[in-house]
Amino acid sequence: MEHSDAPLFDDIAQGPANGRAFWRNTSDGVRIRLGLWPAAQGVGNAGTVLLFPGRTEYIEKYGLIAAELAERGFSTLSIDWRGQGLSDRADQDRLLGHVGHFSEYQLDVAAMMALAEELDLPRPLILLGHSMGGCIGLRSLQEGLDVKGACFSAPMWGITIASALRPIAWGISWALHQTPWKLMLTPGTARKTYVDIQPFEDNMLTTDPEMYALMQLQASSRPELTLGGPTAGWLYAALRETTDLMKLATPRTSCITFLGTQERIVETDPIHDVMGRWHNGQLKLMQGCEHEVLMEAGPIRSQVYDAIHLLAHSGGTVNAA
Repeated sequence: MEHSDAPLFDDIAQGPANGRAFWRNTSDGVRIRLGLWPAAQGVGNAGTVLLFPGRTEYIEKYGLIAAELAERGFSTLSIDWRGQGLSDRADQDRLLGHVGHFSEYQLDVAAMMALAEELDLPRPLILLGHSMGGCIGLRSLQEGLDVKGACFSAPMWGITIASALRPIAWGISWALHQTPWKLMLTPGTARKTYVDIQPFEDNMLTTDPEMYALMQLQASSRPELTLGGPTAGWLYAALRETTDLMKLATPRTSCITFLGTQERIVETDPIHDVMGRWHNGQLKLMQGCEHEVLMEAGPIRSQVYDAIHLLAHSGGTVNAA
């Protein structure tokens, strides 16, 4: 197993001091990158946030969030999922977002948890999962992920597809997912990352121009971190995983989920359904927010940090929040 340090681009991350990145090999031989930012000195250890990013994302995108968590006493351990960031990708065309089955991401989670154990990171551990990271995180909880609580931001528990096109998406992605055409770019998507194509006006990620400008700066400065649209194979894997997850009982872990009222990327009905069934869960609707609550303005981000603190230090209930 490779243990040398990996690069961490502090110039664009705006993360806490003394951040480090690591290479690790998963059990199936995929090299992934993990990043650790420690809590700020002198504020005590409140625990460690396990940050599960969304599709197309990378460790540095959450440097500012890690800095704000560090001031509250939290360390942050994040990951480049296989197929994105600096982790190994499935094809020579690195802009294609592909994975054959979502169970592969659980091998990345296992490597992440092994590193947390190796580094003896401060407890409690709190899961913070955004979008696709929320999908991976829900499966991890179902499989016994050892965390005290979970915080989700617009979790991808369903994919927004027009109802008339849904059978077509299922049919085409199913037909292609075991053929060489599985690496075909999903129709309607591009080989460029979203923030390079879409100006701030009417973007579906955030209403905060400064945070959008930061995302654009990161993408232009380090294009090797970015990712284009998903492949047909990824789409089939995602449709299968989200469908299967909705059939399962909710975990016992305490959970707080944030969802913007302007959400246009993930399907919202499954989020309402799951959180309505989550015995020790709470859904917080964020008025006027887009898909990325953690990329909204500072006061909005602070509400997420307050929720993480509650999960880490409550007696096991979140409904009184």
